[in-house]
Amino acid sequence: MTNDIDSGPVRRPVTVREMAVDDRPRERLEQRGAEALRDAELLAVLFRTGTRELNALALADSLLGHFNGNLRRLSQATLEELQQVKGIGRVKAIEIKAALELGKRLENHKKPALKKITCAQDVWELLSGKFREYETEYFKVLLMNTKNEVLKTHDVSNGGVDGTDAMPRDVLSQAVRERATAIIVAHNHPSGDPEPSRADIALTKRLAEAAQLIGINLLDHVIFGYERHVSLKERGLM
Repeated sequence: MTNDIDSGPVRRPVTVREMAVDDRPRERLEQRGAEALRDAELLAVLFRTGTRELNALALADSLLGHFNGNLRRLSQATLEELQQVKGIGRVKAIEIKAALELGKRLENHKKPALKKITCAQDVWELLSGKFREYETEYFKVLLMNTKNEVLKTHDVSNGGVDGTDAMPRDVLSQAVRERATAIIVAHNHPSGDPEPSRADIALTKRLAEAAQLIGINLLDHVIFGYERHVSLKERGLM
C-alpha cells in the first residue's frame, strides 16, 4: 500500500490569447489608448509571450513585484539584475532596457525653437537660400501658429520659367492639415525681377478671401528675385 497522493496533472497558465478580449493588453491599448493600461500591461505588450508557468501579463506583474512596483528602480536595473527575475531572459531584458531608455529620452526631449516671422525680411532670410537654387518658379507657403512662428514650410507647386499654378485649395489644405492659424505665401520670379504681376496680385486677393472664410489669416505674399524681394503687404496690394 502506498501513501502517495496523486495530485493530478499540472495546470498550465491561461495564455493572454485565452483571456477575454477586453482584458488583453494589446487590445486594450488599441481600443482605449496606452494611457489606460497599467504598468504591467504595458510591459506585457513588450513581452508578447510569457513562460510555461506565467503568461506575459503575470510575468510582467512578477517583474514589477521584484522591484516593489517602482518603475524608477526597474529602469535603473542592469541587464544582469533584470535576468535574475525568473522568466526574464536576455532578449526580454534588452527589450525592457530599450523601452525605458526611450522613455527617459522623451522626458528630456526639447522641441527645437520655432522661427518667428515679424516682417517680410524674416521671410527673405528664411527662404532666399532655397529660392536661389531654383531655375523655375516655385510657390511655397509658411504655416504658422498664433505667435507667427513657422510650424512648417510646404512646397505648393512648381512650374516653368513663365510661372506656376498655385490654387488656393492647395495652399489652404496644407494649412488646415497642420492646424495653422496664419500663413505667408512666397514665390520666386526666375527672371530675377520680384515686381508683382497682375496675376500675382489677383492670386493674393483670391487667397486672402478664401483663407478668411475658414478662419486663417494670410499675412503676406513675398516675391523673391535674385537680390531683393517685394512684400505685397508692404506695397498695400492685399
